[in-house]
Amino acid sequence: MALYALGDDVPEIHPSAFVHPEATVIGRVRIGAETSIWPQAVLRGDSGAITVGARTSVQDGAVIHCTRVDDTVIGDECVIGHLAHLEGCEVERFCLIGVGAIVLERAVVRTGALVAAGAVVRAGTEVPPSALAVGVPAVIKPDAVTPDQIGNGVRSYLEKVRRYPAEMRRLD
Repeated sequence: MALYALGDDVPEIHPSAFVHPEATVIGRVRIGAETSIWPQAVLRGDSGAITVGARTSVQDGAVIHCTRVDDTVIGDECVIGHLAHLEGCEVERFCLIGVGAIVLERAVVRTGALVAAGAVVRAGTEVPPSALAVGVPAVIKPDAVTPDQIGNGVRSYLEKVRRYPAEMRRLD
């Protein structure tokens, strides 16, 4: 993996986490237990801090950043979809951020919420618990998410976080 200190800021990665060799983790980044960071994902904690909770997946090509004012916090048991972009926001536990979705500064995605593929959650927006955020800019649909919509993805990536360290090997 491309793991970099930035000055005195060194990433903290739980020993049970899986960070793919082609992911990039820089600076003030904390990655929790059984979390997986997939190829071409970039977590760059340079202006602030990034925290990723336990049993969360940050999928291929996702970009997680922060601002000088706003850290990025992702809770436990979240699914951050391929090519998603999170910057200076908070994603509480058990959320799903869909493929290509964008969540901007000071936005809060509450527990059990889902940001649909391609949606843009504007700065300062709150997505309530169990709500669906869909569209550009995101429109909130209250109480539209069932636990299975998120739980299936969490379980799928927990299986992968256990399989990949044991079975993945590079072929040249």
